[in-house]
Amino acid sequence: MGDANFAFFVLFLLPVFLLAVLYFLVRPRPVKIPIKNRHVFITGGSSGIGLALAHRAAAEGARVSILARSPDKLEEARNAIRLATGMEVAAFAADVRDFEAVKRAVDDAGPIDVLLLNHGVFVALELDKMELSEVKFTMDVNLMGTLNLIKAALPAMKNRNDPLPASIALVSSQAGQVGIYGYVAYSASKFGLRGLAESLQQEVIEDNIHVSMIFPPDTDTPGLAEENKRRPELTKIITASSGSMKADEVAQKALDGIKCGDFIVSCNFEGIALSLATAGLSPQRSFLMAFLEVVAAGILRIVALGMQWTWYRSIEKYHSQRKGSSRRS
Repeated sequence: MGDANFAFFVLFLLPVFLLAVLYFLVRPRPVKIPIKNRHVFITGGSSGIGLALAHRAAAEGARVSILARSPDKLEEARNAIRLATGMEVAAFAADVRDFEAVKRAVDDAGPIDVLLLNHGVFVALELDKMELSEVKFTMDVNLMGTLNLIKAALPAMKNRNDPLPASIALVSSQAGQVGIYGYVAYSASKFGLRGLAESLQQEVIEDNIHVSMIFPPDTDTPGLAEENKRRPELTKIITASSGSMKADEVAQKALDGIKCGDFIVSCNFEGIALSLATAGLSPQRSFLMAFLEVVAAGILRIVALGMQWTWYRSIEKYHSQRKGSSRRS
């Protein structure tokens, strides 16, 4: 009888109690962020994930503005979105590293309801083979460029007359959740976005502004094609098991997460596992996801250690083979 009572407690009462506790613990509280008839401002909006996001947002009835560096690509993107959705799109040419240019674009666009920061550059190369100028460029675009946009847009977002909740969404990467060989500069910039987002959410929650972090895997974009030209062999070996997605698939997952106010937005099964494994002190709106984070923490740590073993074994094997080849030659 005692064993039956203990089993009942462990299998039923304990999970129910934990769910009840988490229901009251999770912060910020759940929220719905509408897209239709609202101003969505998307950086890196002329190609890849940014263009797919602009298509999706326009198709859902948003007033869309896109920002990128190339006026020609922006015009192509505007025409493509207009043809596909029948919606007009505002386009702004600016370098995200230039705060004054960004500020002019944001002011000209008007008050923003959803700021979607998708811009980014990537050089996949070992640190000792990278030029410092390449490292700085990566940091300036991916991290400082994001800060520039938020700094420029935040005053008007805080003072908007619209009582509906607003959103600031940052497109990171699964390389912003786990470090990978050859991704030193890129991962540093993308990990930095997470610290930015966690701190920013605390600062803007009382203004009814909700921060989201989007973590896509490798995505079929022009940027990925360029990256693959320089990607180190070991990087290819380690990332070979990771899945890739189409830009439109990532855009749909991203918008769905933004509309639910999710802080962490994963795009595939591997991304969900990474998000559970790296939850840490991140905000969590869903008490069900919080439950999974608590329950799965120990198991996922074992899985993570197994993945690290596999990666370091690949590195060891790769260098052993290279040394063997050098001796034979």
